[in-house]
Amino acid sequence: MPVYEAPAAPARPPLLNDGVKRREVWAWAMYDFANSGYTTVVLTAVFNAYFVGVVAGNADWATFAWTAALGFSNALVMVLMPALGAYADLRAAKKRLLVLATIGCVGGTAALALAGPGDLWLAIVAVVLSNLFYAVGESLIAAFLPELARRDAMGTVSGWGWSFGYFGGMLTLGLSLAWVLSAQARGEKAQDFVPVTMLITAAVYLLAALPTFALLRERAQPQAVQAAGLRASLVRLLHTWHEARQRRDFAWLLACCASYQAGITVVIALAAVYAEQVLGFKQSETMLLIFLVNVASAIGAFAFGYWQDRLGHRRSLSLALLGWIVMVALAYLATSAPLFWLAAVIAGLCMGSTQSAGRAMAGLLAPADRRAEFFALWTFAVRLAAVVGPMTYGVVSWMTAGNHRLAILTTALFFVGGLVLLRPIDMARGIRAAGLESK
Repeated sequence: MPVYEAPAAPARPPLLNDGVKRREVWAWAMYDFANSGYTTVVLTAVFNAYFVGVVAGNADWATFAWTAALGFSNALVMVLMPALGAYADLRAAKKRLLVLATIGCVGGTAALALAGPGDLWLAIVAVVLSNLFYAVGESLIAAFLPELARRDAMGTVSGWGWSFGYFGGMLTLGLSLAWVLSAQARGEKAQDFVPVTMLITAAVYLLAALPTFALLRERAQPQAVQAAGLRASLVRLLHTWHEARQRRDFAWLLACCASYQAGITVVIALAAVYAEQVLGFKQSETMLLIFLVNVASAIGAFAFGYWQDRLGHRRSLSLALLGWIVMVALAYLATSAPLFWLAAVIAGLCMGSTQSAGRAMAGLLAPADRRAEFFALWTFAVRLAAVVGPMTYGVVSWMTAGNHRLAILTTALFFVGGLVLLRPIDMARGIRAAGLESK
């Protein structure tokens, strides 16, 4: 008697490129895990408010000084990163440069532990350098994404990295929060316990990045050129910049990214300042708030990664930008903690979603033989936003005698601009152009 056999379920299409093992993707995602602690603790939850309130003594210009330091650092990234990306492609040096950038950021973060009341220039130099090296590392690790994930799974794999990264931010913030609470119970002041959180952040960054250095492969090959130094990199960069301008979908993506990232960097750099200055949050309350934001961000990045590959990257990003506009409105209207906590949850969900989508879209539109260069241009746009966004907030708050509500309201304009600049992007056309280039 014949035995009935149920039809086999259709095989799931592979998510990874041939030869890529899941442990290598885990090692790649571990770098997101490692560097998220820097943005979470240094830029978002702890050191920014410490800089304004303790290092700068709550002076009228303190918030502007913080945003100016970040702006100068990001301007350096804009100048240096495109040439570094071109060099990384010519010499197949993404991984080597990533190691150097990590050492630089870890060292700069540890140096922040030396900044106390009145140590303004020490704090500014350490912030400028640590943020510079962080941005270089962020760009280089993103350039590995197209080597690991298939084109139709770019959003999913990007979401894995971003969501895993937020857990790294939560670990670093959790360890820092435990130290802060114990120090406050002992009656210590911020200048006593905040420096220790900088050392915790530096240590977690270094240790968590070790699997990346051990397991992530450099698949690119050095390109045959007569010279592969800085001059050759700059010549190659000028050629790539010209081509990127001709690729209208990638060019529109850069403009869109620059606009909405300006708003995101305001939230990253100034959320703790806003919570403490407007709503009177204490240090521990602010850290709990940012911890919740990281939880929401991890959920948003992971779920959104799968969603955007099915719904479409452009449509998914537009929904996330609408969410950001709602978040800004709630933060502006908040006069008590509960409504601001709701705004923070929405910010977290949207943050993971938009950052995952932007990286995936850049990966889809980048030619295979120029990934580091095109991701360097993407980083240029992100860092331009990181100059414009916080500086706009800082200038508005300074000119209005510390009106943080008006400053946060202006942030909505950046997300509206992102929606407008997203409309001309045709992903199918851009992917075809990138495929032709890579042949």
